[in-house]
Amino acid sequence: MGGTGRGRSGRGGSPRGPRFRRWRQGLAIATGIALVGVAGSGLFVWHQYERIASDLPSVDTLKTYQPPTVSRIYTSDDRIMAELAAERRIYVPINAIPERVKNAFIAPEDQNFYTHAGLDPLAIIRAELTNLTHRSKRALGASTITQQVARNMLLNSNARTLERKEKEALLALRIEQTLSKDKILEIYLNGIYLGNGAYGVAAAAQTYFNKPLDQLTDAEAAFLGALPKSPANYNPYRHPERAIERRNWVLDRMAEIHAISREAADAGQKEPLIPHDAVRFGPLPNAEWFGSEVRRQLIDRYGPDRAMQGGLEVHTSLDRKLQDAATLSLRQGLMEYDRGHSRWRGPVTKLHDIGESWAAALKEVTPPAGMIDQWRLAVVLNPAQGRVGWLSHGESQEGQVLAKDLGWMRSGGTLAAGDVIMIEPQADSGRVAVRQVPKVEGALVSLDARTGRVLAMVGGWSFKESQFNRATQALRQPGSSFKPFVYLDAMEQGIPPSEKFDDAPVSYGDWHPKNYEQDNWGPTTLHDALRESRNLVTIRLAAHLGMKSVADMAISIGLVDQMPHVLPAALGAVETTVLREAGAYATIANGGRLVTPSLIDAVLDRDGTVLWKPETVALGTTMQAPNQTATVAPAMQGTPAPDAAVPPATPALPAQPPASQPVAGSVEVPHLQDNRRQVASAASAYQITAMMQDVIRRGTGTIAGQGITREIAGKTGTSQDFRDAWFAGFTPDIVTIVWIGFDTPQSLGKSETGGRIAGPIWNRFMKVALEGRPELKFRVPDGVTLARYDTGRIMAVDGFKADQVPGMSIALHGFGAGTEALTAADTGTDLYDTETDMAGAASQAGPSDPNGENSGAPKKLQAPNAQPPGDIGMGGLY
Repeated sequence: MGGTGRGRSGRGGSPRGPRFRRWRQGLAIATGIALVGVAGSGLFVWHQYERIASDLPSVDTLKTYQPPTVSRIYTSDDRIMAELAAERRIYVPINAIPERVKNAFIAPEDQNFYTHAGLDPLAIIRAELTNLTHRSKRALGASTITQQVARNMLLNSNARTLERKEKEALLALRIEQTLSKDKILEIYLNGIYLGNGAYGVAAAAQTYFNKPLDQLTDAEAAFLGALPKSPANYNPYRHPERAIERRNWVLDRMAEIHAISREAADAGQKEPLIPHDAVRFGPLPNAEWFGSEVRRQLIDRYGPDRAMQGGLEVHTSLDRKLQDAATLSLRQGLMEYDRGHSRWRGPVTKLHDIGESWAAALKEVTPPAGMIDQWRLAVVLNPAQGRVGWLSHGESQEGQVLAKDLGWMRSGGTLAAGDVIMIEPQADSGRVAVRQVPKVEGALVSLDARTGRVLAMVGGWSFKESQFNRATQALRQPGSSFKPFVYLDAMEQGIPPSEKFDDAPVSYGDWHPKNYEQDNWGPTTLHDALRESRNLVTIRLAAHLGMKSVADMAISIGLVDQMPHVLPAALGAVETTVLREAGAYATIANGGRLVTPSLIDAVLDRDGTVLWKPETVALGTTMQAPNQTATVAPAMQGTPAPDAAVPPATPALPAQPPASQPVAGSVEVPHLQDNRRQVASAASAYQITAMMQDVIRRGTGTIAGQGITREIAGKTGTSQDFRDAWFAGFTPDIVTIVWIGFDTPQSLGKSETGGRIAGPIWNRFMKVALEGRPELKFRVPDGVTLARYDTGRIMAVDGFKADQVPGMSIALHGFGAGTEALTAADTGTDLYDTETDMAGAASQAGPSDPNGENSGAPKKLQAPNAQPPGDIGMGGLY
């Protein structure tokens, strides 16, 4: 029995043992598999983390984050003239961003920004649930502001991939450990793109509302906060309804987080959304060429990236009043020339239906590129009566064409109803003047005679029509405006203004230079020769000086880089720019000390550190002994009129050598340090200035001086065949150069000289420039004696150096004063067969021409487009 019981007991218990074992074995296997899976997953996650983390950019770059920002160019009175930017961005520190603007972005984008550690788990769960229940809609994101900074500033990628999201999350965690919340928000608000080319909240506020940030309303700030989701979809110009809807939603969110009250949100939602077109700061009207040249110089100095995106602060010398006057004066002169030399060239286009709907049709006509802002397009309504209609601020206007203009138009062709023409309404008269864009061009540069600071620069008729800057880029022949530098070289070689050279015919092969007047005066003083721009005297003077000496003077004064050693060059058959000639004339006005034109006064970086400023003239200090006053040698100020009494000049006091050590009690006083090179002596520069004063008083430049009572000096310039007309003139403090000509050189017309065409433009501008300025006189340097003498044609007053006898002319080289016969070697014609060859050499030889005269091995040059020989000769005429 007992054995039987044990057997049942054993039979009854035996099945439980294997089952439990199998269960335990299965559990063990499952646990093992789970552990292996967890370990494998952990290894996989760690491997993925290592792979992703090893490729992440450094967060430390955000500590010194400096986004591309606008570089700004300012006028001399600190008005913004232009902005340079690849991206329009204005960086604003976080403490300057109003709370309403911050909250307008935090509320819709990341309401838990100040509490999370870079990731917002609740936002992620909410987004996933929304995406699961609304599959038809675009997937909802849950990126925090920190994640957006990581994506936009470090990853620079919007790829919708899991790897990008992983990198973004890891970077967000690192950013939160590295930067403060305010710094993260500052980077975000200044870096985010908000449409219409605006990066950052400050640029967006100007772009959409033309306001600074602190003037935005709650509704306007909310609109900016609505843009990050999709600037294109919420563009207020294209989708105003969507923009308002999204703005109102942002206002609700701002109320929910208690950034504003519910009442303020409701009030903001009732406001209309009225965006304004951004007022771009420049280029200022009429200052486009100036700003463009500054931009070119910045790019040359700093490269395009730093110039356009470095946040530079550029202060220039532009004087707005003078710039406007220069533009107006030049345009008026070009219009006057065009009207006097051209017929009316016909209408812009024609409208075929000029019924009551003419205004709508006219609105669709594109104005010509050269049409300036003061002009309007008008349609001819009644050609017989000269009745026209135009649009002014969207409103239709009608008026009568001036009778003289109506006659001028009919001389150029038949006028018909529907013709679209350019007009300029006349103030309060109901009449209009007919306009057309001139084909002739011009340039004007005005600068400070002492410093070289360019006060005004105009490069042509219209910057919109042509951005080619004729003041800095056009190489033109200066004609007779080059002659003062020949005479300056003569003064440097000790030849006085009263020296006489023979004004008599000279001929070499096919070269027959003549005076403009086609006459000869015989022995003529240099004073009279420069005053009346006598070519033959200038030729003999240059031959006496030697063309190498003349060329060296022109190069050293900055007028040209290289110059052929041939006599036509002495008459201006070289090439230079208006800006270069302005600097060269300023050097004369500055007493022979080299003046280099400059447009930029200073360049500062975004932190206000000065990067560059001119170093030629600087304000320093020196030690002055007690009771000592500045020793100034007695000198006569200004040149007297020819009929005034001329007192003898007082000898200069000997200069006192500076003491090696300051005496006891000395004080530190300001001292101007001028490091510029002395190109010519002050005495020689004054002698030329006195001679050029008579050019305006009684010579070829009288038109330029009409109505100006100040002391002024200048010279006319007309190149061969009347292709270039110049007037170069200056007062003791302002130099202005005017050039007129065609872009493709052609004659301006017989007898159209620099004094006749460019002189009136110079006159109009200088009258404006001199308004309100103190009246200055040209200072007579120490050691120069003023004397009146009879030139044989007029009574003149000139300056004479200590070793010169006033009014005397002495024999040079034993042949009398330059009257000896010139040879081919003297003129340079032994190197050239014809005048055409000389013209080619004068216009083509340059720095890159190894065969030019300046190389020391002159050879014959044949101009490819040579003009037939003229009677007057190469170079200047008058």
